[in-house]
Amino acid sequence: MAKMYEFFKHESRGSLKVLYLYAEVMSYTLATLRALADKDVELHVVHWDTRKLTPFEIGSIPGATFYPRSKMSLQHMQDLVRQISFNAVVVSGWVDKDYLSIARVLRRKNVAVVCGFDDQWHGDTKQQLAAVLGGIRFFHRYFSHAWVAGAPQYAYARRLGFDHREIIYDLYSADLNLFAEDYFRIHAEKENSYPHKFLFVGRLHEVKGIMSLVSAWKTIRHECRDWGVCMIGNGPLRDKLNGVSEGIVCKDFVQPGLLPNEVAAAGCLVLPSRSEPWGVVLHEFAAAGLPIICSDVCGAASAFVVDGWNGYTFRSLDADALAEKMLKIIETDDATLLEMGRRSHQLAGKITPETSAANLLSVAHR
Repeated sequence: MAKMYEFFKHESRGSLKVLYLYAEVMSYTLATLRALADKDVELHVVHWDTRKLTPFEIGSIPGATFYPRSKMSLQHMQDLVRQISFNAVVVSGWVDKDYLSIARVLRRKNVAVVCGFDDQWHGDTKQQLAAVLGGIRFFHRYFSHAWVAGAPQYAYARRLGFDHREIIYDLYSADLNLFAEDYFRIHAEKENSYPHKFLFVGRLHEVKGIMSLVSAWKTIRHECRDWGVCMIGNGPLRDKLNGVSEGIVCKDFVQPGLLPNEVAAAGCLVLPSRSEPWGVVLHEFAAAGLPIICSDVCGAASAFVVDGWNGYTFRSLDADALAEKMLKIIETDDATLLEMGRRSHQLAGKITPETSAANLLSVAHR
C-alpha cells in the first residue's frame, strides 16, 4: 500500500520537489512518476480515491508519497505547500476547486504550476466561454504552463491563451517497460502462428463504442473465418455483453501488469470509442506490437496510428465502417499483420515515460 505522509517528519529526498494535485492515478501515471523518481525527484501526489473509473491498485514508488484526496482537506494541502518548497506543481485540469485554490496561491509565489489536460477542442458553448477567458489570460491566474497529451490538445491549449512557449508535451506515456518488454519474444512466436483475435481493453460503457463493435462483428461474423473478439473490462454493459454473439468473449478487468499476457493471444486492437480525448491504450498496445483499428475521435491516433500503415481509423459511431476495417484486417495475410505490428511498436517510441518526465522538468523552477 502507498504510504501516508506525516507532515512533521518530512525529510528531503532530492534537489527537486514536485507536487501532483491529481485526479485518478492510473498505471500510465505511475510510469511518468517512476521516471521522475529515477531522476531523484521528490514526489508528493494527492489523488482522487473515491468514485474511481477502474479498480486499479496504485502500489508504491520509492521517493513518492501518496495522499488519498478523501483524507486531504484544503487546510491539509495548504499545510503541505507551506512546509515544502515545490519546484513544480501539476494540476489535473480545473475541476477540483481546492486544487485551484492551491494553484493560485503558488502562482503568486512564482512557482511553476502546470495544468495537465487531455481535452480536445469541440467548440461547444462551455469551450467557447473558456476561449474568451483565455483571451484575457484568466487561466494564467492559476497556471504558468499547459501540459498536453498531444496535437489535438495543443490546439485547445492555444485557445485557452497559452503561448506556444508555455505548452509542454507528452502528458501521458504508456508503461513501455511493461508493454514492450516481451515484444521481441511474442513477435517471434507470432511468426509461427499469428493469432486471429480482435482485442478490446477498456470500460464496458456506451462511450467506448462497445455496441458499435458488437454490431460490426455481427455484420461480418459469417465472413470472419477463424477470427474472434475478446473484450476485457468492467462497466455497466458487462451483463448485457454476456452471450451477445457467437465469437465474442468477455473477461473481467485485468490489472495492467497482467495485460501483456493478452497480447500473445491477440492479432489486432480495436478501440471504437464515441469519445476518447486521448486513449493511452493505443500507446500501450502499439508498444506491444499490435495492428490497431480505432475511431477518428481517439486523440492518441494522431501519434500512434498511420492509416493503412499500422492500422485503420473509421468514423465514430459508424458500425458499417468499422466492419469494413475489421474485414480488411481479416483479409490481410499474417506476414503483413506481423509487419503492421512491428510498425506500431516503432511508433510507440515517439513518447516514453522519460520524455514525459523531461517535459515537466523543463519548466520546473530550480
